[in-house]
Amino acid sequence: MRLIRGLYNLARPLPASAVTIGNFDGVHRGHQLVISQLKRVAAAAGLPTVVIIFEPQPIEYFAPERAPKRLSRFREKITFLKNQGIDYLLCLRFDAALAEQSAEDFVQRLLLAQLNTRHLVIGDDFHFGKNRQGNFEFLQSHCERFGFIVDETETLLVDGERVSSTRIRGLIERGDFEAATELLGRPYSLSGRVAHGQKLGRQLGYPTINIKMGDKTLIVKGIFAVRVKGIDNRWLAGVASIGTRPTVNGVDTILEVYILDFDRDVYGYSVEVEFLHKIRDEQKFDSLEELTVHIGRDTEQAIAFFEREASIG
Repeated sequence: MRLIRGLYNLARPLPASAVTIGNFDGVHRGHQLVISQLKRVAAAAGLPTVVIIFEPQPIEYFAPERAPKRLSRFREKITFLKNQGIDYLLCLRFDAALAEQSAEDFVQRLLLAQLNTRHLVIGDDFHFGKNRQGNFEFLQSHCERFGFIVDETETLLVDGERVSSTRIRGLIERGDFEAATELLGRPYSLSGRVAHGQKLGRQLGYPTINIKMGDKTLIVKGIFAVRVKGIDNRWLAGVASIGTRPTVNGVDTILEVYILDFDRDVYGYSVEVEFLHKIRDEQKFDSLEELTVHIGRDTEQAIAFFEREASIG
């Protein structure tokens, strides 16, 4: 997959392409259905596949105070889309110029002039252009003039409800990771590079790997039973804390993982952390001694969770 960050990084127009457009937050099973359809029509026509995303997402530009928490950060979204086997990922900066661009101009200047779109696949709730004037009906009524075929994907239903990023956010916020896994098509996870921390966990007897989460608001916060991938090519069980560490007056969001039966320096490793079970919310304790007691209890609950999973599996 080739990542193109900004249209100015597309050296020359593509000779032809099959395209889809969206936010793809979480790259869940509904998104995967759209991409699967895109790949089918592209393969039949001998076309490369192009997925267009926006950064920031449109609602984060228009109404940041109402923007939902992201399921995945930009780096995770890139990885998930790459795993779908697409050819090009075009990331457009959503700014005032793009917000003011009409649906007609978006089609003419981008889809036709730069991507030479021959086939367009869109989700059933997709809108684009100023005042959201572009949609499936607009595209279908003008597709003969534009010279491309437009397909609308059907809504993916699970248990009679639409699979959506909003639905998955609700499940994760309620701690229902089993149901979220079903809708995502994989366990919910975050990834990053192991960095140096304050070494507080080591002082308390629970050495952790630390991953800085950046400034994006995350959907998860609290203490969890997790699995870590990226060390020794195997999954490692652990207990994770994600938040600002209020007991030590932390500010930045940090993901800390105490890996069970493991004590090695792995600074610089890129790891993926899968969230399997929520143990409790993040709390501020009156002392490090009280914090240590609760870390011990959290670890016991995580071990009990993995033992139950092993007995079931």
